[in-house]
Amino acid sequence: MLKEACSSAERVAYQLTQDRDRYVELGAHLRAKPPTSVVTVARGSSDHAANYAAYLIMQRLGRIVASLPMSLVTLNKAPLLAKDALAIAISQSGQSPDVVKPISYFSQGGATTVALVNDATSPLAQAAQWTMPLHAGPELSVAATKSFITSLVAGARLAGHWQNDAAFLDAIEQLPEALTAATQLDWSPALEVLTPAQRIMVVGRGISFPVALESALKFKETSVIQAEAFSGAEIKHGPMALIHDGYPLLIFATRGPAQDGLIKLAEEMRGRGANVLLAAPDNIKERNLTLPVAATPDLDPIVAIQAFYVMAANLSVARGLDPDKPRHLSKVTKTN
Repeated sequence: MLKEACSSAERVAYQLTQDRDRYVELGAHLRAKPPTSVVTVARGSSDHAANYAAYLIMQRLGRIVASLPMSLVTLNKAPLLAKDALAIAISQSGQSPDVVKPISYFSQGGATTVALVNDATSPLAQAAQWTMPLHAGPELSVAATKSFITSLVAGARLAGHWQNDAAFLDAIEQLPEALTAATQLDWSPALEVLTPAQRIMVVGRGISFPVALESALKFKETSVIQAEAFSGAEIKHGPMALIHDGYPLLIFATRGPAQDGLIKLAEEMRGRGANVLLAAPDNIKERNLTLPVAATPDLDPIVAIQAFYVMAANLSVARGLDPDKPRHLSKVTKTN
């Protein structure tokens, strides 16, 4: 897991040399034939990557994006109106029927279908009209790392080319250097708090929320910590009742309009006795963990999760576990 996570910069650098004309063509197609609706199709870490891509599309292009409940197609056979929609599937393996079938359904129904997939020979790749390989290389670790990061980058490329934003696309080109720097950050204070922990809340908001979702999943997968992700706007509702002295919280305060509120939330939770790990850029003095930054705040989640992955792999070992062999899990999960 650690080796693969730290290879993300190399894999992203390679991805950025590939399929350039294809992304340009896809962006031009979406501008020429704007979709009437947009849905994402994904599970697990890939769904968290889809959440990030959806946020970029909604924020930058003003298109409302929904995450498709795949059972509507695979089990309920709902008569969804696919014509002129855009369906974006994200997957490492491209094997699971509940991801492949909706893309086939939308393709046959007149939608534009896009697969951001690592295995370019997979059933998902064959079902989509526009297959954009992740180029993450073989991923042996059960816990996805480099395939997640390359999925985030592919989603950003899609949004950038759809918007035809040269400055954003140039910022994406600078990601490999920022990812390399992210692997060097010292997150050892998190190990001191989390090695004995049994549960944790992971908090983000807006564009950082997909990172909170992914981090919570990795805590469960590789360190057997009961982890839940919440938006900073939601934690003061029901989740507040769980907070007690010493309760650990990891808060991702990436740059952007949600940052100030997350920093204030960290202060308030400390006042309630929580053991807060505030992850923020180095200009935030209240931080416990330093977040890397990218060339633009919209790309900060990509480098933030890179820093987290290094810590998560080390945390698993510190807890006496093997991050490469999570119990009860396999690399490819097939559901209908």
